[in-house]
Amino acid sequence: MSGTITTGNHPAALWPGVHKFVMGSYNEHPTEYSKIFSVEKSNMAYEEDVETSGFGLAGVKAEGTPTSYDSHQQGGTVRYRHIAYSLGYVVTREEKDDNLYKSKSFKRGKQLSLSFRTTKEIVHANILNRGFDAAYTGGTDGVELFSTAHPTLSGNQSNTLAVAADLSEAALEDMLIDIMDSKNSRGLQIAVKDDCLIIPTALSFEAERIVKSNLRVGTDFNDINAMKSMGLLPGGIVANHYLTDADAWFVKTNVESGLTSFQRKGFEFTKDNDFDTDNAKAKGYERYSVGWTDWRGVFGSPGA
Repeated sequence: MSGTITTGNHPAALWPGVHKFVMGSYNEHPTEYSKIFSVEKSNMAYEEDVETSGFGLAGVKAEGTPTSYDSHQQGGTVRYRHIAYSLGYVVTREEKDDNLYKSKSFKRGKQLSLSFRTTKEIVHANILNRGFDAAYTGGTDGVELFSTAHPTLSGNQSNTLAVAADLSEAALEDMLIDIMDSKNSRGLQIAVKDDCLIIPTALSFEAERIVKSNLRVGTDFNDINAMKSMGLLPGGIVANHYLTDADAWFVKTNVESGLTSFQRKGFEFTKDNDFDTDNAKAKGYERYSVGWTDWRGVFGSPGA
């Protein structure tokens, strides 16, 4: 499409009698990425997280023998390099002068803002959308986000089901058990807790039945819903409109350095005029980075 808006782009705006231009009359989704990512501010060209190892188990010390000493060392590094996003439009002098509906027509600034908000949601959701793809690596260990083979000092660890499964009561319970059994890089048990269930909109009804029913769903037994009774998933269900796989589902945990978003420069909307052409220019600009540091911050399944 042409980057300059002329009188030919909206000829109806040059004539009286138009009741309404419907562009921009839709409701918008509230911000969704901030329910999944830890959002932080940055004033640097990039941010870097560095993993450090803990210590192993304490050994038995026989009487009169020296203490054994363990090492504490640097692990992997992940760099969040901020990316700039920009988009604008140009309007000719004639289009501005001859448009009879300036006060109520195109709401171009609002539409530009929507473009930036949608872009930001997609950029964040793509971390999960691409999380099972080995072509997209990150974190401190250099492998895809969801893997059964995250390398650690105590051997490979996993944040995905051993056998991929669709969302169900049994599959969700298996994942919650895996979260309960989480270990650090030295193989010691750590208190990782589930926070919320992240789903595409296609799983909204199934997730609601599984998580919020008082009794078990789809059985002839009068058993309680154990997940609800135990107070698991305190953050509830987070449906995200920008997830592209209708079968994939995820559980966010309380690990602090998991999914992370650094805001380097918030959305800016600026306008100016070109002296030679008398064209009016408007543009938006934003700069941020998205990724993950500790894969224990989210567990996931791509579906069966």
